[in-house]
Amino acid sequence: MAVKYNQWKAMWAITKASIKAIFRSPSAVVFSLAFPLVFILVFGFIGGRGVSVKVGIDHASDTANGIYAQLKEDKSIRLVTSTPKEQMEDDLRKGRLAAILRIDASKPAVLPEYKVHVKTSTAGGEKTGLLFNILTNSIHNLDDKAYPRPTVAEIIPEEVPGRAYKTIDFILPGQLGFSLLSAAVFGTAFLFFSLRQTLVLKRFFATPINRLYIILGEALARLLFQSFGSVIIIGIGYFCFGFTLINGFATFLEMLLLCLFGLIVFMGFGFIVSGIAKTESTIPPLANIVTLPQFLLAGTFFSVDVFPAWLQPICKIMPLTYLNDALRKIAFEGLHLWNVGPQLGVLCIWGVVVYAVAIKVFKWE
Repeated sequence: MAVKYNQWKAMWAITKASIKAIFRSPSAVVFSLAFPLVFILVFGFIGGRGVSVKVGIDHASDTANGIYAQLKEDKSIRLVTSTPKEQMEDDLRKGRLAAILRIDASKPAVLPEYKVHVKTSTAGGEKTGLLFNILTNSIHNLDDKAYPRPTVAEIIPEEVPGRAYKTIDFILPGQLGFSLLSAAVFGTAFLFFSLRQTLVLKRFFATPINRLYIILGEALARLLFQSFGSVIIIGIGYFCFGFTLINGFATFLEMLLLCLFGLIVFMGFGFIVSGIAKTESTIPPLANIVTLPQFLLAGTFFSVDVFPAWLQPICKIMPLTYLNDALRKIAFEGLHLWNVGPQLGVLCIWGVVVYAVAIKVFKWE
């Protein structure tokens, strides 16, 4: 009696072989892990510093006074004191310095006690205004200490508990989306085109394995690889840069499930590219048509709100926009998968459309 062919066992064999191939592929590792990690490290290290103004201090300036001491303690200002005068002037004209300050002391008992000369350049832009605000506040603080006086109004502060929204809380979900979209589109397109070109698919057809199980095996390999990559990305963000997982491990698991769902949707784009590509050299341009606009406009590096009003509707059509938004809401706001129904709904619609097109254009041979 003949033994029935085990489709699941064959699928798992394809999965294991594909995982080995993915880890041996430099491009897969670079796009899925290296690039997102580099961006996370860069934004993670600079994220907590905020905006700073670089200001030169004239060598003839009086530095033994309260104004200079306050500016030195202010984290929003970087004082440059050792650069030669000619270099400071050149840096000012080229916008590398917001201003050059010279603090002169007046004669004893003559008010104002100090005169602050501020030399600026039209190249300073918005940082010039920020510098004047910092200077004004510093001088007002000194006035309050030196000349206490009545005031017409009293400020009564009230602070409510809140959660700081760090740069890493915005960047990391975007880089997860970047990783998923890159791996799904480029990885799937190159893989199935290569399998056709090298006649591997034709050899598969000589075996009893069903075509569906071939796709499931390759898809499972990518799901496992991207799960590994997502764990690394989230782990480094959480332990090294304080990425917010509001509900701890439960939030981590929900983000992981959402990542896998997004990957399945994005793989449809890879099947389309693989199906319409005539040669291997045409895959990168076709894949970039799908991925590049989403990398730039789908809230990966910048919020969609910073774009012009006419461009925002285009941003809000893209599937990566909704994946990034859902990841941020789950991680920072503490929402659950059932609370991000609108985002999941749009991704489902994209999935139906994309796979309908993929079925039409995908080629086995």
